[in-house]
Amino acid sequence: MDHTIFLIDMQTFYASVEKMDFPGFRSKPLIVAGDPKQRSGIVLAACPIAKQFGVLTAEPLGQALNKCPQAIVRLPRMQHYINMSAAVTRFLQHYTHLVEPYSIDEQFMDVTSSLNLFGDPLTLAQKIQQDMQRRFGIYVRIGIGPNKALAKMACDHFSKKNQTGISLLNKRNMEKKLWALPIGALFGVGQRMEQHFIGMGIRKIGHLARFPVDLLRKRWGVNGELLWQTAHGLDASPVSPNTFIDQKAIGHHLTLPYDYTDQQAIRVILLELSEEVAARARSERYMGSVVSIGVSGPFEQHNGFHRQITLPYATNFGLDIYHAVHRLFNESWNRQPIRAAAVTLSDLQKSTETFQLDLFARIEEKARLSAAVDRIHCKYGRTALFRGASLLPASQLRVRAGKIGGHFR
Repeated sequence: MDHTIFLIDMQTFYASVEKMDFPGFRSKPLIVAGDPKQRSGIVLAACPIAKQFGVLTAEPLGQALNKCPQAIVRLPRMQHYINMSAAVTRFLQHYTHLVEPYSIDEQFMDVTSSLNLFGDPLTLAQKIQQDMQRRFGIYVRIGIGPNKALAKMACDHFSKKNQTGISLLNKRNMEKKLWALPIGALFGVGQRMEQHFIGMGIRKIGHLARFPVDLLRKRWGVNGELLWQTAHGLDASPVSPNTFIDQKAIGHHLTLPYDYTDQQAIRVILLELSEEVAARARSERYMGSVVSIGVSGPFEQHNGFHRQITLPYATNFGLDIYHAVHRLFNESWNRQPIRAAAVTLSDLQKSTETFQLDLFARIEEKARLSAAVDRIHCKYGRTALFRGASLLPASQLRVRAGKIGGHFR
């Protein structure tokens, strides 16, 4: 049976929420941006009025204000946005129980079984648009397709650019509409893969669709064949409300307030990130055996690295993660300035499951210690108890304690 999938995209979500909460801002240009005193002073969202002045997402706040000096600037309230996104999910479940959050401002819906109640796909899409505007004050664009990949591309490349905010992409119009787009517009193609394809003469999605799949499979394995299938509008992944119940990885990323060049200072950051990852893993009852580090330099240098290592046992203890991260960093750092760092724990398993004990890992001792620290943090906050290294000037512990995802709560 053919499915009907919607991709719901909430236009300038953060800015829309701010305007809903503060009606006096509705007719004014509004920007949501990080703290200009930190490296996070970039535009996270700009309302359509601000965009008319040329304000762009991800540009420095100072640059945006030069274009639109009269703009109202709001610091992000990440916990509030998360709560609003969850409220939208619950609201969309009035139309179908198959709602899958894709990001904080995007949601997939499988409305196949709902069409008997609400009419054809276009009628239902228009109803959702109107109801979302009335309930939340948020304008949504909707991509429609027989699967998630086509619905996503319908929204990104067509719904966002037409007056109705609704677009359909399917097998009948795919060759005319989708195949004419540049190869970088294909869902799943990043910048590096785009350059590989262009080097092979594959400049448009249609070129990839006509390319021999066996050659793609030979060069890139399963991923090459998967992209070829996507170019043909094939995607078997279902809309699953449980997508985020079983996590694949737990990680934290930090953009530093200035370029770090001192090794001791960088170690402080890696330790704090490792402790954050471990605490979150414990709170969600996960352990992991693969530890990864990602480091990037200043924008203009485009340097950095990503490394990972497999531990002999699964863990959710901060020092275990840090020792692995520290080793990877020492082996890979070229002494160039660091502007951002990330630590990730993957190959996860539930901590309640049976796992291999390591004679020298002192797992029970570390578990008791970590549980005591977690209880203190839960009751008094993360700044109530921390390692001595976080007293050093390089520490970002106090700054991050009041934030979610690197932004203000």
